[in-house]
Amino acid sequence: MFNGLIREMAKVKSFNNSILTLKSKYIPQIGDSIAINGVCLTATKIYKDGFSVEISPETQSKIAIQNYKNLVHIEPAMRLSDRIDGHLVQGHIDCIGEILEISKHQNSYEVVIKIPQEYIKFVINKGSIAIDGVSLTINDVWSDRFRLTIIPHTFENTLFKTYKIHQKVNIETDMFARYVYKLFQKPQNINDEIGSWW
Repeated sequence: MFNGLIREMAKVKSFNNSILTLKSKYIPQIGDSIAINGVCLTATKIYKDGFSVEISPETQSKIAIQNYKNLVHIEPAMRLSDRIDGHLVQGHIDCIGEILEISKHQNSYEVVIKIPQEYIKFVINKGSIAIDGVSLTINDVWSDRFRLTIIPHTFENTLFKTYKIHQKVNIETDMFARYVYKLFQKPQNINDEIGSWW
């Protein structure tokens, strides 16, 4: 579990045969969970200046893998004693979003992101969402896109300052929105109802 607050932007040293190796100030232990661009992964090798994780072909097919170069967001898993400053993030990517607009205002940046329509039901006005692992608040929701307002500190200290129009990003919707939606769905048949108990 994570809270969507980026620990640092780590540098990609290599990405070969599903092994992603990063140079970072933060050094985990082998077996630790760590979110990289919002994806929960496991540290498999440790070096004096960083660590490696393995990204399976299945995971690679579900995320914006083209962003795993140059710099990436990293966030260690939470401890039970940690204060939650962002929101609860699982590190399970729901879908890939596309950045449609980035505009600078007097004291903020406005970003509009499009996602597949089947996921917009989990996106709630003034609710939470994680973009490449960054916990943010949703300000407007439409049929297939939503708008974020990002303060300069967040914009300048995350990969948002590097994003371009039409760039793809990892999206994790709010886990509580998903669970509540599922809770109120009626089973399609008796087998679904039985299966929900096992």
